[in-house]
Amino acid sequence: MINRVLIRIKVVQLLYSYLLLEKQFLLESQPSSPTKEKRFAYSLYLDWLVLMTRLAQKVEKRGGECPLRDNRFTATILLDDKIKSLVAKYRIEDFPFAQAEAELAAAVKESGVFKLYAKKTDRMPGDEAGIWREIFNQIILADAKVNSAIEARENFTIRGVERAKELMETTFTNFYSSQGHVIDALKQLEQSLSKARELYFRLLILPIELTDLREREIDANRHKYITTSEDLNPNMRFVENQFVAALRENPDIYKYVSENKLSWLPEDERMLTALLRSIKESDIYYDYMNFPATDYHTDCEFWRNVFKFIIFSDPDFAETLEDKSVFWNDDMDIIGTFLLKTIKRFDSENHSDAVLPKFKDDEDARFGAELFSAVVRNREKYRSYIDMFVNSDSWDSDRLAFMDVVVMLTAIAEILNFPKIPTSVSINEYIEIAKCYSTGKSGAFINGLLASVIPQLRADGILTKE
Repeated sequence: MINRVLIRIKVVQLLYSYLLLEKQFLLESQPSSPTKEKRFAYSLYLDWLVLMTRLAQKVEKRGGECPLRDNRFTATILLDDKIKSLVAKYRIEDFPFAQAEAELAAAVKESGVFKLYAKKTDRMPGDEAGIWREIFNQIILADAKVNSAIEARENFTIRGVERAKELMETTFTNFYSSQGHVIDALKQLEQSLSKARELYFRLLILPIELTDLREREIDANRHKYITTSEDLNPNMRFVENQFVAALRENPDIYKYVSENKLSWLPEDERMLTALLRSIKESDIYYDYMNFPATDYHTDCEFWRNVFKFIIFSDPDFAETLEDKSVFWNDDMDIIGTFLLKTIKRFDSENHSDAVLPKFKDDEDARFGAELFSAVVRNREKYRSYIDMFVNSDSWDSDRLAFMDVVVMLTAIAEILNFPKIPTSVSINEYIEIAKCYSTGKSGAFINGLLASVIPQLRADGILTKE
């Protein structure tokens, strides 16, 4: 189910963040097209960071040393222009969390996580953000005065607080990654691939939950005070769809859903209700419900068309996916294609193995981690191949679009480290990735540069495959 096309995209995306943050750690940016909720979340996020820098000055250990003040995470935050501006502002204006600072500082000083950190003489890069992550989650978020101050802020919403927490978690993760932790980056890659697998199964159970929702509607209509003939004798074709019955009975779906406690309900009932309404109002539904007769094939085709023309283009559905996972909007095109392929596999005489495996084989399962590691391990060497053929009269190699550089590094890594993949396949795949994720001219630029690099690698004996 997770093919190499999707793996390549995820590796490029992860490498872009990893290599960029390895050079320079940046705080999260002001949201584009900000809503009141997003502005609230971003403002709270920045104030939490300011609070950390203020606590860092107050939490001392014996001898007057302030380990949190000398912490690299703290120092990096204080270099950010947005934080500098807020620190200056709060010298004049009241700081929103001022009433909580003394108690927080005392709680941090007495906490086990701080005492353990303060004792360390060989602090690793991950410890710098790790101590603040624990202080934030265990002490700051649990403080009553902090929470009272949050609730008193303009435009307060619980979802806004959750968004701010997500920004903080992203910041901790990005700092950690910026310190060169390949293992953590590889865990993130695996998480991203697992989330793609989850999306696949969420799509598979969507017809089941929409059917259940429609069945509850029919039952409610039968018990209305005033009923119509349609209420009492409804067309049951939708709820008796044979494809949905096959989904319910599939052991692979049942196993995954049970183990991962997967469901759209009750959290997304509003979205499901709106989606069901869109389906019922569509020509696809009208035609299906009014066919003289239907069979298993017709039932499968009905849901293929519902996904293709209704669900995949529904804005509420897309927004729900975005809220559930940062990975899913990018995954949707490919996973949606596999969902449609799966419906076709169900539309056969033997559909017991219709559900696609996570990876085609062990090579695909290893492909992402091996590709990512090859780029990180050899990026300077691969960058030298790129710089060798950049026309210095037209291009400054230091000013190449960073995504273009990442795509080319990944392409070269795949060409040199995966002998079974034809060179032409790799080139074509990364040209397409560049077209989607970089500038409009990137595909042609990368094609031209790789067309120069590859003959040189062959001439030097570095590349031997076709």
